[in-house]
Amino acid sequence: MLTPGLRLILRFFVHSLIPVSSVWLLSRLLTVYNESLHISSGLVALAAILSIPALFTFRIVLKNLRTRRAAQRMGAILPPRWDGRSFGNFDILQHTVDRFQNGYIGEGIWDKIDELGHLHSIDILWNRMYATNDADVLKTILATDFANFAKGEGLRETLNSVLGTGVFNADGDLWKFHRTMTRPYFSRDRISHFELFDAHATVAIDKMRGRFKDGHPVDFQDLINRFALDSATEFLFGTSVHSLKSELPYAHNDSVYSQFARPHDSAEKFSHAVFGVQEALAMRLRLGGIWPLQEIRRDASAEHMQVIDEFLEPILTEAIAKNRNTGVPKGAEKQDEENETLLDHLVKLTDDPVLLHDETLNILIAGRDTTASTLSLVVYMMCLYPDVFKRLRAEVLETLGSNQTPSFDDVRKMKYLRAVINETLRLYPIVPFNARVAVNDTTLPNPADPTGPRVFVPANTVVAYSVLLMQRRKDYWGPDALSFDPDRWLDERLNKYFARNPFIFIPFNAGPRICLGQQFAYNEMSFFLIRLLQNFSSLEMDLTAQPLDSRAPREWASAEGQQGKEKIIPKCLLTLFLKGGLWVRMSEE
Repeated sequence: MLTPGLRLILRFFVHSLIPVSSVWLLSRLLTVYNESLHISSGLVALAAILSIPALFTFRIVLKNLRTRRAAQRMGAILPPRWDGRSFGNFDILQHTVDRFQNGYIGEGIWDKIDELGHLHSIDILWNRMYATNDADVLKTILATDFANFAKGEGLRETLNSVLGTGVFNADGDLWKFHRTMTRPYFSRDRISHFELFDAHATVAIDKMRGRFKDGHPVDFQDLINRFALDSATEFLFGTSVHSLKSELPYAHNDSVYSQFARPHDSAEKFSHAVFGVQEALAMRLRLGGIWPLQEIRRDASAEHMQVIDEFLEPILTEAIAKNRNTGVPKGAEKQDEENETLLDHLVKLTDDPVLLHDETLNILIAGRDTTASTLSLVVYMMCLYPDVFKRLRAEVLETLGSNQTPSFDDVRKMKYLRAVINETLRLYPIVPFNARVAVNDTTLPNPADPTGPRVFVPANTVVAYSVLLMQRRKDYWGPDALSFDPDRWLDERLNKYFARNPFIFIPFNAGPRICLGQQFAYNEMSFFLIRLLQNFSSLEMDLTAQPLDSRAPREWASAEGQQGKEKIIPKCLLTLFLKGGLWVRMSEE
């Protein structure tokens, strides 16, 4: 099978055959009709070679001309453009990749958002994309003009080796099919699956308690990833991978660190593979259309997908066989659905193994990452802001005491708990960057002049958007927008800002593609935090246990708002995470 890089090179040569063969054919025709005309083979070869960039240049000029004329016909304008200093704006591409690897979240293609405006264009290697963090633009893309903005062929190809035809990588009728299949399962009974949460939370807290008693810090991010993976696999498949049963890692500076080097077990391999595929996809998205050139020798996701497939395929095969043996036709309902897993539900609707593989993997990645990343970041915020930890713990103990198991109604009563989670999601939305592609020529609101001409968007143009940067805008959230303050969800600022424009807070997406598991995630996160605060009375980071390269650079300390408070480095692949983990110590009363 050809690697992505070789496929791109092959397509280039196939496309190059058109101008090259045209030059050769023209030279032959000229000599046939004029026998006295002699054209040297060297001249033909030179003309053939030059025809490739000539045709490329012609297409660019024609495309730009068409764009200007189409904009004029629609009475629209073109957005401001970020122009680099090098040929093809290659310097912007280099800058974007460097900031992705070494900068603060939100740096890169977003660096000109304040200077050029909240909707501007960037041409990187002659591929045009738009960048925005404007709420009205996002409302148009995700809701009011939803049908005219899709994932698009280019993005689907970029993500296909991992997400396949799953719900997060599908458009049109296929997306509707996935959505229709999955939606009925996320009822209140399912999203309030507290018995499942409690079983895995108990194991996780016991693991932490043992480590703390022995005097060791815990990588909370690693632990909560295990909790989320165990919960998600049981919710999806009815069978947990039980990754919490494996030995927790020790800090790099721990005296016993070298004694516990061992091969990863199957659950750990699966978890590492999920991280690995996201790392591969994130780099592809940063490189844009030239990403296959990074994968000439191998598909960067293939090795990780092999591990994932080895885990998924036996489960899917068993579920399909089990459903066929019941004799229940596809689409028919069973009387007893109390113990039905999501996979049990899906196999009643389709027995296509590819469809089931892609759908379950999409939901598994989303379900694990949403919970694990947000809980890691909430605990990180409580480490940075001890008063928040004390106040939240007081609310938990006042409502439930130190032992009572929370119910759905208990969770709804805890206003400060929801405020802490929302404020964490405001500053650190789990999917901070995303994109859609214009299906047809269309227009978007003009952030620079809302009452003036709209902004023209040519068909097939990628519109990248940042929920993270939108949710940190001062004109949307007030002068303290860059600071962590859960009280903004409880005081007059809630009505002053959010209630007037709910689209300024969309951590779970919005419109028809809003996350179906949103309430499930809120309940799972709330439940675990309640159990954590019932069991531990103090919480602090252990910065000495953090790997050196995961600690926030000194120059960040002078930055405004949350960046100036960072102690470790938040990073983003497809979703946010904390580089090097989150090493903490906790104690009981």
